[in-house]
Amino acid sequence: MNTGEICGMDEGLRLGVQSQNAIGDKDPAAGFAMLRRAGFASVDFSLHGYLRNRDIYRGKLNTFFDSDIDELRTFFSAHKAGAKKEGIVFGQMHMPYPIYVPTGSREVNDYLRQQVAPKSMELCAFFECPCIVIHGFKLARVLGSEEAEWEYTEAFIHEIAPMAREMGITICVENLYDSVAGHIVEGPCCHVRRCAERIDRINDRYGAEVLGFCLDTGHANLVGIDFEDFITQLGHRLKVLHIHDNDAVQDLHQIPFTFAKTRENKASTDWEGFLRGLRAIRYEGILNFETGPVLRSFPEELKEEALGFIASIGTYFAKALVRS
Repeated sequence: MNTGEICGMDEGLRLGVQSQNAIGDKDPAAGFAMLRRAGFASVDFSLHGYLRNRDIYRGKLNTFFDSDIDELRTFFSAHKAGAKKEGIVFGQMHMPYPIYVPTGSREVNDYLRQQVAPKSMELCAFFECPCIVIHGFKLARVLGSEEAEWEYTEAFIHEIAPMAREMGITICVENLYDSVAGHIVEGPCCHVRRCAERIDRINDRYGAEVLGFCLDTGHANLVGIDFEDFITQLGHRLKVLHIHDNDAVQDLHQIPFTFAKTRENKASTDWEGFLRGLRAIRYEGILNFETGPVLRSFPEELKEEALGFIASIGTYFAKALVRS
């Protein structure tokens, strides 16, 4: 089964974008209409916006996920209807993160895993969304190795994998970075061959593609990942994308091609390697932009034009991928 089939993309490449700062709860239909006019056919639903990571790290949990699943479905019914009216699919969504806080209380961590995670899976199914992205646990420097760190992430995956198999959802881990003494270093899921072996092993265990990979271009740029090699090694395991740009120093989630390394204006991110890799594996999924923070930089009157510009870059990528 190819990537397109896994993520509901039987009509070829589509363009997707993060819902953050584009879709509001008061009138979600207006936001989806704006996405359609801008040129998008898919949305990356930012479920993590309802329980923000800063609050999780501080142990300040809100009551959003206290609601039972029927109440949550009712809350999001207007979002689902608005997307359907505009012909926009929920191509992927992002579970709140982190799901485990090393310094957090047992009460906080139990709530994240027993309430937030399963309800996120239920909402993913409600939206008929085929892929949900999770963050692996950042524990390598606490436990002493990447392998020990992965054991914690895998244990969590096994908690939700039966739901994924039953609902036809693919859980996607993504490459992350970490910060040590002010320096950006590799975080979870940056070793591609280990990731490929782990994905295959877990999927074999469940007899279904319950686990896949989300490539985050911004995180990859921060830690110097070779795009072409990483994507090629992932192959069919690559299910979704988080496309965004930065200056190779901070995780800025900006528009591709907007940063340069030299006065000659060579792009900070290796977009050619990115495209070569996608072309090599014949990627047929969604070209999804995780550029929600960008929209805060523009006046409200320019938001749709900014989205249109992002979509035009997606169109460029899509055309480049079909060139021989």
